[in-house]
Amino acid sequence: MPLFKYPPKIWDALKLKQGIYARLPKHYLKSLEQKEPTPVHSRPLGVQYRANPKTGHKERVQDVPIPIFYPPPSQDGLWGGEGLISGFRYANNDKLSTRLRKTWKPQLFKRELYSEILDHKFTITVTIRTLDLIDAAYGFDFYILRTTKEDLNSKLGMDLKRAMLLRLARKDTELYPNDSAKREKVYNKYKQFEIPEEEAEWFGLSLEEAVEKQRQLEYKEPEPLFKACVDTLVEELQIQKLSEPHLIEKE
Repeated sequence: MPLFKYPPKIWDALKLKQGIYARLPKHYLKSLEQKEPTPVHSRPLGVQYRANPKTGHKERVQDVPIPIFYPPPSQDGLWGGEGLISGFRYANNDKLSTRLRKTWKPQLFKRELYSEILDHKFTITVTIRTLDLIDAAYGFDFYILRTTKEDLNSKLGMDLKRAMLLRLARKDTELYPNDSAKREKVYNKYKQFEIPEEEAEWFGLSLEEAVEKQRQLEYKEPEPLFKACVDTLVEELQIQKLSEPHLIEKE
């Protein structure tokens, strides 16, 4: 007999169908769907079988992804999908010697990155791969807006993306207030990434932040009891006054 009515693997999915979670916007719930990120530390072959180059016989391919650990500091920077990899190495590069544990870490740098949409410079911890991706996207803003949530894998990156999308949706005049031509040029440059403001406000929020936002939207100030009593009394007096006969004096 199973210990639980439903397997623990689907608990998170079932939770989204109950209570305040079910009242979250549909576009936000859709964004919570898990997708596979682009492999960074491995190159998947994408096939189950391949021919042996020597014998020509069909062989099964062992396409096992490398487990990657993302420490909390990775959420405060832009690591470009890189993380920590734990494994083993041979002492003195001798395969007959004892295996020693080893952790491979990405090389991190502090760099200043400028955003045209936000008109601000950010000092962010990045990797070499992040800088290459920014160059390949032709700019920091293009990199943030084009990269998916799974590939960014950064709370800072999603917060920046939400701020950029909100500014594009609102057409904020605080951007280059003294140069309207430059402001329009920037908005037209990134026009392809515009989404409705209602969606941009929820973009990139964690589940806890989204629940708190929904709770604040549904919150109503409690009405004092004396106010309700006063309104009821006034209504009763008005009814009583209307029910009383109206006397007309004759001259």
